[in-house]
Amino acid sequence: MSSSSQLQPVLDRIDADFDNSLERLFALLRIKSISADPAFAGDCKAAADHLAGDIATLGFATEVRPTAGHPAIVATSNGNGGAHVLFYGHYDVQPVDPLNLWHRPPFEPAVTDHADGRKIIVARGAEDDKGQLMTFVEACRAWKSVTGSLPLDITIVIEGEEEIGSKNFVPFLEANKKDLHADFALVCDTGMWDRNTPAITTSLRGLVYDEVRIKAANRDLHSGIFGGGAQNPIRVLTRILGSLHDDNGHITLPGFYDGVKDLPPDILAQWKNLNLTPESFLKPIGLSIPAGEKDRLLIEQVSSRPTCDINGIIGGYTGEGSKTVIPAEASAKVSFRLVEGQEPAKIRKTFRDYVTARLPADCRAEFTDHSNAPAIALDWNMKPLAAARRALTEEWGKDAVLMGSGASIPIVADFKKTLGLDTVLVGFGLDDDNIHSPNEKYDLRSFHKGIRSWARILSAFADAPR
Repeated sequence: MSSSSQLQPVLDRIDADFDNSLERLFALLRIKSISADPAFAGDCKAAADHLAGDIATLGFATEVRPTAGHPAIVATSNGNGGAHVLFYGHYDVQPVDPLNLWHRPPFEPAVTDHADGRKIIVARGAEDDKGQLMTFVEACRAWKSVTGSLPLDITIVIEGEEEIGSKNFVPFLEANKKDLHADFALVCDTGMWDRNTPAITTSLRGLVYDEVRIKAANRDLHSGIFGGGAQNPIRVLTRILGSLHDDNGHITLPGFYDGVKDLPPDILAQWKNLNLTPESFLKPIGLSIPAGEKDRLLIEQVSSRPTCDINGIIGGYTGEGSKTVIPAEASAKVSFRLVEGQEPAKIRKTFRDYVTARLPADCRAEFTDHSNAPAIALDWNMKPLAAARRALTEEWGKDAVLMGSGASIPIVADFKKTLGLDTVLVGFGLDDDNIHSPNEKYDLRSFHKGIRSWARILSAFADAPR
């Protein structure tokens, strides 16, 4: 029997069991699995044990496995053959500070009314990533409940350190490679285009994050005595930083755009039709004019074009009142979001060479590497992508958008490098979900239709040619 012929009873089961699905999510949300704070290490272990126990009830061979930090879960179940997928999620959450800005206790989940009438789930982790990963788990539960099996082979891997950079996860992938083989990976840690339009994220920008510190004199100097004669690191630094962009918003590093490709014409046409405007995107944050490349659409500027941003700058006296000094040093943190075709190591070297070449006499520069990750871009024509897109379109009644994300999700690059897997990114988050902020939420509709969407996607994967 084909999976598609069994799909409707599975969807009916999801609807009938939704209140129980919500309570299972609430049980997970009550666990204070804050990975950044060692005081919550026990809670992280409790979250892993809780999830592993729940997944095991679905017939998965499930283990909680140690890492050098918080434990990870590996769960495998053989379905009806065909494709084998690896689903990834994370159970750890961000700290809740500042606590006084929460409207209710962050680990006491509840369904409440949004200001515009929507029903929302409010709790830390409601969207990122407990609510998202449970959409997949609940879809598997419905398939098992109705048919007694899964429509395809599934391995689930869930980590507990995503919010602190997954620093122990790549070694974990290497050590567990034989148990994580699959045809492709699935990640549910992204969002929709809007409340009614599903999306598949087909590209992620990479990241180079560098810190530059420019030093001159051997101590801070009195500006009345030395002003005009001594080199000022703040002036040197800001002159260099100010030259990183030209008047049209282009980045001036030599060779920066080498290898950068334009969007396929059909995708660019689709993005134009989405009509992302300064009015809709910038006005809510108090801005009005796009600041990127003037010859590019706003949606390209934030989704598919490389960027350079100065994220912090320090130098001299910054306390209350005045202190007339020429500082001995000044520093800045600079990040580059990269796209396919750009190599992080090359961009980092180009930036450092650019700074060093512009240093006057009596100045020297020191650099610190804070982060780097390559950009990821899927083959627009890969079969799993087309199958997932059809399933999402059927569930939501609107064509699923293939969209680029301006953010970086390093695990996607890790899957490619370590396991050789491409990743299909499907998520149901919304821009106003307040992830990493007080009053994090997940739309009740996102949770419900997210479960139904994954049920459809699993069916589509099972019926698609490998």
